[in-house]
Amino acid sequence: MGDVKVQFLFDFGSPNAYLCHKVIGDIEARQQVRFDYMPVLLGGLFKLSGNRSPGEAFAGIENKQKFMMLEMRRFIERHGLTAYRRNPHFPVNTLHIMRGAIAAQRNGTFERYVERMFAHMWEEGLKMDDPAVIRAALEEDGLDATAFETAIQDPVVKAALLANTQSAFERGAFGSPTFFVGEEMYFGKDQLRDVEEEIARVKSRT
Repeated sequence: MGDVKVQFLFDFGSPNAYLCHKVIGDIEARQQVRFDYMPVLLGGLFKLSGNRSPGEAFAGIENKQKFMMLEMRRFIERHGLTAYRRNPHFPVNTLHIMRGAIAAQRNGTFERYVERMFAHMWEEGLKMDDPAVIRAALEEDGLDATAFETAIQDPVVKAALLANTQSAFERGAFGSPTFFVGEEMYFGKDQLRDVEEEIARVKSRT
């Protein structure tokens, strides 16, 4: 749908990526576009860009931390995202489940996989870097846990995630959630309104 290319660069380890994911569908419906979900490895992107997580970067700045929590609460309330829960195991190493996202793109289970992984992370608070927890979650979801465990060791899958992350960095990304509307980059859930405005602007030209 639509002639505008919109990308969402995400890592399941980002609570703000989860929050964006939950409202992207409304934007898609309003604008008649599809967001192209691009799995990236947030730890790798931090390393490439020299960035740090907000929790680390602002650890000693109490007022900044308080505002980030306020901003999150406002967003949650505005969009009615009452299922959100902070993951008690945060930060979670998402390497395996992000490789799993690449594998899911290749085997046709991507949309369900993304929905369930975000839910396990930010609604159920599961420790999604524990192989036993991942296996149980996949089985509960009706996804093939054995195929997942094989796929995340596939050199092609590993390379694809690294390539996505490198490409994201080269295009200017430094974290998640990052959006591209064409070549215009936007970062963070607070810029979703700007993302939608740019989508509408590009559509009006086509």
